[in-house]
Amino acid sequence: MPIHDWTRVYAGLFHDFHQSWSIFIKNAMNAGLLPKGLTALVEQKVSTKETDVLTVDQLADGEADRGSGGTLLTMTAPATRIVRKSSKEFYSDLANRIVVKHQLGRTVAIVEIVSPGNKDSKRAFREFVEKSVAFIRAGVHVLVVDLFPPTKRDPFGVHRAIWDEFEDEDVLFEFPPGKDRTLASYDAGREKAAYVEPIALGEALPDMPLFLFEGHYIKVPLEAAYQTAWSFLPRELQVIVETGVMPAGAENSAGQ
Repeated sequence: MPIHDWTRVYAGLFHDFHQSWSIFIKNAMNAGLLPKGLTALVEQKVSTKETDVLTVDQLADGEADRGSGGTLLTMTAPATRIVRKSSKEFYSDLANRIVVKHQLGRTVAIVEIVSPGNKDSKRAFREFVEKSVAFIRAGVHVLVVDLFPPTKRDPFGVHRAIWDEFEDEDVLFEFPPGKDRTLASYDAGREKAAYVEPIALGEALPDMPLFLFEGHYIKVPLEAAYQTAWSFLPRELQVIVETGVMPAGAENSAGQ
């Protein structure tokens, strides 16, 4: 299914789809993708300051069974268009995020689906970037899904804003022609790594890696979950998304 242009509809409609999509991603992860001992939850807020963040070293000591259940992939690097690594650090309030937690309650990884509100102001965008960076620095792996085009807050996309906090690269990230939406997965191990897939409207979403341990990841079925969430959207709302045309009078009651 091609990616829809969600910029043409009011933010509340994407928020509803966002919530549904998050649930189906979570369900897919819990239906056999995650190894034993890890669970995906949908949560509204996750603190980067929680004292029980599960580190890579703790996981390596066997607190989660990497060889039992799930489809955990090993050291083969994910196949994305762009890969960045950094050794310099070797050693929107209503929106839900998907959180992968160890059975002891410690956060291992999160999936962030960008909402319009995350780019609506300098403050909101800065908070999103700082939050993502803080998670990665705390050893929490992050997958960012951004179906919205760059704004004046992020003219080069959300990935570049995040990655600039880790690496001052000579060759800066730029979107390939015609591909201005971003999928970016961050391995928060000792050597930070970013796996980036720029995408375009009309393209199907690829499965993206979500790291659970340094160098080890599962593939998140973004497209399958998107299709399922779309199938539950009432047809009249599907038409609004597909055409960008609101019913008469709906603009005034949409809560824009």
